Parts: sequence; C-alpha cells; structure tokens
Amino acid sequence: MKFRILTLFPETIKPYLDSSIIGRAQSAGIIQIEYFNIRDYSKDKHKRVDDTPYGGGFGMVMAPQPLYDCFKASQSGLSGKTLKIYMSPKGKLFNHETAARLKEYDNLIILSGHYEGVDQRVLDEFIDEEISVGDYVLTGGELPSAIVVDAVSRLIDGVLPDSECYENESIASGLLEYPQYTKPAVFEGKEVPEVIRNGDHAQIKKWQRKMSLRYTFYNRPDLLKKTNLSKDDILYLEYLKNKK
Repeated sequence: MKFRILTLFPETIKPYLDSSIIGRAQSAGIIQIEYFNIRDYSKDKHKRVDDTPYGGGFGMVMAPQPLYDCFKASQSGLSGKTLKIYMSPKGKLFNHETAARLKEYDNLIILSGHYEGVDQRVLDEFIDEEISVGDYVLTGGELPSAIVVDAVSRLIDGVLPDSECYENESIASGLLEYPQYTKPAVFEGKEVPEVIRNGDHAQIKKWQRKMSLRYTFYNRPDLLKKTNLSKDDILYLEYLKNKK
C-alpha cells in the first residue's frame, strides 16, 4: 500500500513512521510512505500557504492554490483504488472498523490540515472522506495522519508476524484485552495469578475471557452492545452488575 501525506511539517511525523514496525514494513517494501510539503507548491514569493478568512473570524485558513497543486502532484503515478482523506475534527470518528476498511485501498492520500482549517473548495474538489481521531482539537493534522497510517499498516499482511497479533487485541476482538504478565512470578510482592501459571490452557482461556469482559464492563461498556456474548459471558456480566 502507498501512503502519501500532504503536510506543512513532515519532519514532525517522519521519524515516528520510519521507526519500529512501520519502519521495517517500509524497508521490506510492504508499504510506502511519501511526504508532500504543501509549502513547496506555493506560488507566493514568501511561500505563504494561508490567508485571512472571508466573513471574518479568528485565525488563518489554508489557501487553495498550494493545496490544489500539491494534491495534483500527490496523485501522479498512482494506480489502483485511491482514497483521499482530510484529517479534521469535523470528520467521522476513526475506529478499528474504519482502519480495516481503509486497508482495502491501494493508495491513501492524507491531508494534514493546519491553522483554522482549509479552503472548502479544496475539500470539495479532492477529498473523498473526512476523518477525526477523537472529540478534541489539535494544533495540526500530522499526529492524526500518523495514527491512521499506523493503524491501517499493521492490518496489512506481512507487517505483523501473524494476524493473531491484532485479532485478539483490545477493540479489534470486540472487547478490551485481558491483563498481561511476564517473569518473574513475584515482583515487589505482587504475584502473577496462579491460573495463568498452571499450564491448564482451558482455564487460562476462561480467565482471559473473564478479564476482557471485566475491563470492558468497567471501562468501555458501549462495546458490549456490539459483541457476540455467550451464555457464560452474560452470566458473568450479571455478576459484575450485581457487585456494583
């Protein structure tokens, strides 16, 4: 998959995406990430990319000309299915299902906005979808862009060593993940639960399921409405409700 990120500050996210798992996926040729600096496409002699908004208001708005030319350049040489995204607090909320859907594209072009927004004519001309990473406002779209690239990339075959690496995780499985422990069995007086040390895999699976239900019940009860629950799951959740 090819990711092309349109940004004023590529240096803020490139080090992150060039490191660890995403960096190795690039080195292996599984994904490709390119950065298009919007300022490079400005025809203003001072390389300005913003201007005051019509109708008044606080702050500046990203002007259309640099973005138009940057978008045209970013689409060059691409083949296959392409989706053009604008990272915006006005967009639809990004989640695991969105990441799984975006994975099916060959190319994602992602616009990282700045200032008070982007001239609407640019969005009308180029953008297929607006996406938000949460109900808060950041100083720019670079971090949200990196989140989308990371979340989508790790679902692509070959990026992680096995699909189980993400299928049983929090959210992806439908529930929050159970707690994890490693050696030693006792640290600072705190002991790893005996049930996951005894080698009985059936009991371990049962414990992990209960812990996932417990964490989800207390921290993200909304997820339970979308999860397939067994009779044992329902009985355990009733137990937790009665304990409140």
